[in-house]
Order: sequence, then C-alpha cells, then structure tokens
Amino acid sequence: MNRQRIVALLKKEFSQFFKDKALARIVILAPVLQLILLGYAASIDVKNIAIVLCDLDKTEDSRALAEKFVTSGYFTVEYATDNYKAVQSYLDDNKATMALVIPRKFGDNILRKETARVQLLVDGSEGNTAAISLSYANQIINQYSRNILAEVIGSRMPIGGINTEVRAWYNPELKSRVYMVPGVLVLLLLAMTMNLTSMAVVREKEIGTLEQLMVTPIRPSELILGKLVPFSILGSIDAAIVITVMVFGFGIPIKGSIALLAVLSGFFLLTSLGLGLFVSTISRTQQQAMMVGQFFIMQPMMYISGFTFPVENMPRILQILSFGIPMRHFLFIVRSLILKGVGIQDLWLQGCLLLGMGVAVLGASILRFRKKLD
Repeated sequence: MNRQRIVALLKKEFSQFFKDKALARIVILAPVLQLILLGYAASIDVKNIAIVLCDLDKTEDSRALAEKFVTSGYFTVEYATDNYKAVQSYLDDNKATMALVIPRKFGDNILRKETARVQLLVDGSEGNTAAISLSYANQIINQYSRNILAEVIGSRMPIGGINTEVRAWYNPELKSRVYMVPGVLVLLLLAMTMNLTSMAVVREKEIGTLEQLMVTPIRPSELILGKLVPFSILGSIDAAIVITVMVFGFGIPIKGSIALLAVLSGFFLLTSLGLGLFVSTISRTQQQAMMVGQFFIMQPMMYISGFTFPVENMPRILQILSFGIPMRHFLFIVRSLILKGVGIQDLWLQGCLLLGMGVAVLGASILRFRKKLD
C-alpha cells in the first residue's frame, strides 16, 4: 500500500464531509437528539396510573383503603362515582386505566372478621401497563390486609412472619431508562457507521467519481481503507458524544473500564462498517442503501438482539438465531460494563464472538466490494 495515496484519500473524504455542513450537523447532533428522545420515550416505567373510584360502602375502612392508593405514589384518583354501571364508560373512553370498586358491607365484613372483597377492573389493551398496574394494586391491598390482621390478633398473641429486605443492585430505583440508554448507544453506533459507509460509497457511484478513482493508480485495498477509516473515526466520535450525554445528562455512570469498552466497541465497528460496505455493493442509489439498511438489517437486529424485547421471551428458534446477531453480544457487553462494572473475565466469550463476527462480515464485504471494482 502507498501511504501517500491513502492519506490523500482520507483528506478527500474528510474534505467532502466538512463541506457538506448539513451532513456534519446530522452526524454530530442527530445522535444526541436521538439519545435524548429515546432515553425519555423508550421507558416502560408505569407512573401516575389514573383510576376511577367507586366506593359503594363509604365507611372509614373503605376510605382508608382508597387513601392507600392515593398515597402510594403509583395511582391518582381522577374520577369518583357511586354508579357501578358507569365505571365501564371511564375505561372505554380512556379516562382511567383502572377502576377500584369497593362494594357495600366492606367495612361490616371487616368488623365481623369475615372476608371482605374488592374489585379491580383494568384496561388490558396494553398488557405491560395492565400487569404492572395490577401488581402495584395487589401490593397495596395485601399490605392493607396484613395491617388489619395485625390489629385484630396483635393484642392476643404475638405473630411472627418473614421480613423480606429487598435490594435492587445495579439499578436501585428500577428505572427502565437506566437499562435502555446503554442500548441506545449500541443502536446509534450501528446506525451511524453503517448508513454513512453505505451511502458514501453509493454516492460515489451516483456522481461517477468511483469510476474515476478506479482508473487511477489507487489499489482497491487502498480505496477500501480510505472509505472505512474516516467513518470509523466519525463513529468513535459519535460514541464519545453519546457516552458523555449518558453520563452527565442522564446520570448513568460507567462502572466498568472505559478502555475495555473502547476496545470492544472497536470490534463492533468492524461489523457495522462491514455491513455498510456490503449494503453499498447491492444498492444503486442512496435511497436504496437507506431502505436496505433500515428494513433488512437494522430492524431485524433491533427485534432479535434483545434491544426491544427480552431474548428469553422469544420462541426457541429466534433465541438460537439471535446468537448470530452481533448486536446481541455487544448489547450484553455494553450493559454489563456500564451498569455492573464487570471485567474481561466475564466478557471474553462475547468479545471473541464479536471479533470473529466482525472480521468475517468485514472480510466478506471487502471481497465482494473488490469484485465489484474489478
């Protein structure tokens, strides 16, 4: 390889990049904007659950139970009605997510030390929200029931039980954002490097400069290197910007080794650059490159890698297929490094798999690209 020719190609690529001010702003600002939007929007936390209260008993006990819901921090009583038949309309019109119905004689049953019943109606059209809402409600009702039991028999005999102390490691407040934001870093790194690489090569085809480069003394290997190096640098810059926003904007510190994260990110860059180069060989226009990258690479990876849905919940065949997705292994690496602070002793297998896949994808793409040039 001729060093001067490679340097000239690099200067050409960076010169074209900085001349296109719109593209430069997109590369620098888009990852930050997407991280902020996805970081706040991609959350499965359920808060401020709107409920409609139907208290048909109107006793001190029924009011105490309703107060437990209000002070829990999970629910807000948006509506109250004495008409049981009207409860459904609040759920139908999306005015409330859950209805708490306290029937008549609720307080009397408690005084007589009999079983007292309440009814919970929940909008199950969105399964995740419904399941979490019911879990919160059951916790409140069970705690209320235990308090009543303690008052009834506490004066007669001591009662024992199991006192559970729950501690959530790595994410004490159980915020889904803490889990999602490191995944967004992986997604943005893949999207930016793959799309930029594929579209840059295709753009050369469209304007005819690729053919001009082919008749110069520049070798195919030098041309490929001149295309891949700039976008690997830009991808690294984007990753650094996103990590900075993650740490100082979202307050998610990196508990593991930053150097190890950088090295393993380099392994993933091999895959994303290789995929971008491959897309450029099968696309004739930039629009085709964008569509192929988004619909045939990005979206399948998002769904199968564990970014959107847990891999463990997928059918067995998709779980097996996901082992061949580089994004799955890099997601595991990034989340483990950032949230848990693990080291290479726990990540060496994923690192080796990522490196192997990266070398294979990039190597195959380079061979295909060279054949196109020949």
